[in-house]
Amino acid sequence: MADDPKPPTPPEAAADKPPAQTPGEPLKAEPSRTDSGSAGKSAAPSAPKAAATPAPKPAAPAAKQTAAQAEHVPKAAAPAGPPDPPPPADKPAPAFIASLSAAIPGAVAHVSYWVGDWTIVVPVAQLPAVARHLRDAADARFDFCSDVTATDWPPRGDGRFDVVYCLYSTRLRHRVRVKVKVGEQQPIPSVTDVWPAANWLEREVYDMFGVNFTGHPDRRRILMPEDWQGFPQRKDYPLEGPGELLMENPIDWLKLRQARDEADIE
Repeated sequence: MADDPKPPTPPEAAADKPPAQTPGEPLKAEPSRTDSGSAGKSAAPSAPKAAATPAPKPAAPAAKQTAAQAEHVPKAAAPAGPPDPPPPADKPAPAFIASLSAAIPGAVAHVSYWVGDWTIVVPVAQLPAVARHLRDAADARFDFCSDVTATDWPPRGDGRFDVVYCLYSTRLRHRVRVKVKVGEQQPIPSVTDVWPAANWLEREVYDMFGVNFTGHPDRRRILMPEDWQGFPQRKDYPLEGPGELLMENPIDWLKLRQARDEADIE
């Protein structure tokens, strides 16, 4: 029997091939690895980069004022009082203001209207008569004094304080503010005989501002001790307390008061 022919052998693996004796030809567009001058460099030369355009510089800030210039800047003057704007032309005053002016000539020095509230400025000498009229008149009926307060305007020459009475009518359900300008020592008559609720309210205004109420049944301090120095809600009241009025150190004033209290206890 004749010998069977041998099956064809598979092609030899590349690893089984003997190493080539000569270096292989480099691929096209690929630098030769044996070329030391071009090793690690790209075959295609890179395009030259365009020069970066410098960003525009921001505008120089405005020169700051020097300390000398700041010292010469004029300061706004302190207001001498509230503006008390008059009512608009299309806003008629309530009937009780007109009847008050007719009943007591010279009783209404000014009428103001602001954010829905009416204010009448009254001379201090007319305050008692105005108070009784506003309580008793049929178109007013202000039977409740809800508050008495004050504001301090030291620069004003025609009366340092504004004493403000806030009135309400429980029958007619309307409000009004009565404002009186008084000086630092000028007497102002009490309205406690018209509205008893004003008793403690006037005491508080006296205690905080030193307003000189006359005819008050019990005018004495209500928040501060009787021997307290000064009036705390005045704008010229010392920030460090009452001792600054008489002594350089407020602690000395407090020690003196404590020593006197201890002597009274003993």
